[in-house]
Amino acid sequence: MPDVFARLTPEVAGLLAQLAAHPQPPLDSLTPEQARAAYVQLNRALGLPPAPVTRVEALTAPGPLGPIPLRLYRPYAEDARPRPLVVYLHGGGWVIGDLDSHDSLCRQIALGTDCAVLAVHYALAPEHPAPASPDDVLAALHWLAQAGSALNLDLDRVAVAGDSAGGGLAAMAALHLREGPLRLKAQVLIYPGVDNTLDAWNHPSRIENAEVPPLTRPMMDYFSGMYLQDVDTRDPRVSPLYAFSHANLPPALIFGAECDALRDDARLYAQALIGAGNAVEYHELPGMIHGFIEMLGVLPSVRWTLARMNAFLREHLQQEA
Repeated sequence: MPDVFARLTPEVAGLLAQLAAHPQPPLDSLTPEQARAAYVQLNRALGLPPAPVTRVEALTAPGPLGPIPLRLYRPYAEDARPRPLVVYLHGGGWVIGDLDSHDSLCRQIALGTDCAVLAVHYALAPEHPAPASPDDVLAALHWLAQAGSALNLDLDRVAVAGDSAGGGLAAMAALHLREGPLRLKAQVLIYPGVDNTLDAWNHPSRIENAEVPPLTRPMMDYFSGMYLQDVDTRDPRVSPLYAFSHANLPPALIFGAECDALRDDARLYAQALIGAGNAVEYHELPGMIHGFIEMLGVLPSVRWTLARMNAFLREHLQQEA
């Protein structure tokens, strides 16, 4: 195995050394409930402090398994104008992550874009294995198509975004919404998990980076063992890379990380979108690891990714339809 740790940026190497000096039980050694609580605390420690926004609303959408918790961030002083919207889908391997784990990031997106942000807490495994999470996301989007106008949201200016598992769900949503009921203006995919087939374990990045925290092979086995139960892993809801067609999709901004097990997912999906004639902006961060968008408080060198994401969303959403 190549010495991938030698390729880490000094900033990342220093962070991993600090974390190793104060070891905590690995998430894959915990119960899902324990891992979820630990993940929220870790994100709060590594992310930017929560920035104030004008208004935050707790909402729900009807889903196939029951109400889907939502959180709507409004960074602006409200008036009569319908506002553009970013739908954000949190990461966490379909097992952990919630509205609190990505609260800081959603606030940063809202403030940086001057758009409303709707965070979706989809059903998690092992209580609800695949395809429960994509089905919840699609249910929330169909609800949005009916309820968004009453929330003073401009349904002609909507984008989806997400990281890791949420990045894969955002890609899935963009594929689905080609047929309505919403027409997306943009998609932002941050180290997205788009290939959950057995063949994905042959991707070079899965092999080279299998020991690089935080997304090690044991962590991926922990997630996939709970999520991928009795499901066709080539179902595009589970593996968007295997969609029959990737044509006619909204412009995409995709981030990958060199030292991430999901690096090749990001690369391959960018190539699939480009090959199908879509507009794609792809950035692969040298020496960077999985999860960097949740570590902006301790990795200042990658804060440009947040700035670029917000600029990309402004470019595609802030022009009147």
